[in-house]
Amino acid sequence: MRSLTKSAALALVLAAAGCSDPVDKAAKARIFSPEDPPKVVASAKEKLPPEDVADNPQVSRRILGMDAAEVTERLGPHFFQSTLSYEWAGPNGNNPVKLTETRSFRAGPGGVNGDFHGVLENSRDQGLEVMRVKGQVFARNRYGPYRQRLRDRGMAERTRTELTGAIRDFDSLFQGRIKLTPAGTVTHEGRTAWKYNVSLGEPQEGGTPKKMPAAFTPKNADETTKRRANFFAHRLPRSLEGEVLVDSATSVVLKARLDGRIGVPQEKTPEAAELRMTLESSLTDIGKDPGLQPPQDFLPDADKPQGIADALDHFGIPRTKAGDSPGTPGAAAGAPEPEDEAEGN
Repeated sequence: MRSLTKSAALALVLAAAGCSDPVDKAAKARIFSPEDPPKVVASAKEKLPPEDVADNPQVSRRILGMDAAEVTERLGPHFFQSTLSYEWAGPNGNNPVKLTETRSFRAGPGGVNGDFHGVLENSRDQGLEVMRVKGQVFARNRYGPYRQRLRDRGMAERTRTELTGAIRDFDSLFQGRIKLTPAGTVTHEGRTAWKYNVSLGEPQEGGTPKKMPAAFTPKNADETTKRRANFFAHRLPRSLEGEVLVDSATSVVLKARLDGRIGVPQEKTPEAAELRMTLESSLTDIGKDPGLQPPQDFLPDADKPQGIADALDHFGIPRTKAGDSPGTPGAAAGAPEPEDEAEGN
């Protein structure tokens, strides 16, 4: 009995010694520490002085390219809308081609994980719509029914970023040459904002702000693809003007108007072209909860569309049953379909 008591005491001493090991303490601290906040939450806490936009390229790039999730963290609920217009013309302005694209995005409370509703439409009668309400995601094309996306594979987050990235896309196409000049302060939606006049800046050292990998060149590309590749490879910004309003409290762009032209020199491609691009964007309804609700009617989520099987059912062709030979009518209905087809829902 005495030896058993000594063994128990020794075990307690060894356990206490083990707990005092600094390595063990550090490990336990990591295991039981609270989870780090999402990166966007940490970014939203970063101070970006709007008065430094004109003199600090890093601050201006962060503000002009701010992600929608970070904007929501900084501002709370809001409504964003932008109109992008493209007009392509050949030499001497011949055969112009126009396209107008409207992007709208309504953010609810909850920050990065909150509700939102985004819509993309263009003048060619195309578009898409995505909403996330109470963690549920629904999506549809312009005229199709909503479909619930229980496993959206990040589609909702990507769409939110793309819908609200008009200024970022504009800046990238103009090779990061948006130059901002202070023009005092104004009021927008009852908020004080720093106003900046926009002009075309000098080419940045080393080219575009972020070095991109070489563009993929498809084999046997058609003429349209070749012209598009030549335009992006040899584009040269020619003019740019407009204004940008930056919120003094959160450093979020509240309003923007941009008008610029990009051309391709005649010596770079046999078909010289020019693109005029305009942007109008604004943030309104700041702090107002939109009270988003899920759609009343929607299709359930599906692993993959029935595809051929649905077509066979429509024409009254029976599906293959277990044990049928491969030559039986409807045999194709039982064939596995590509998993990637689920992405087209």
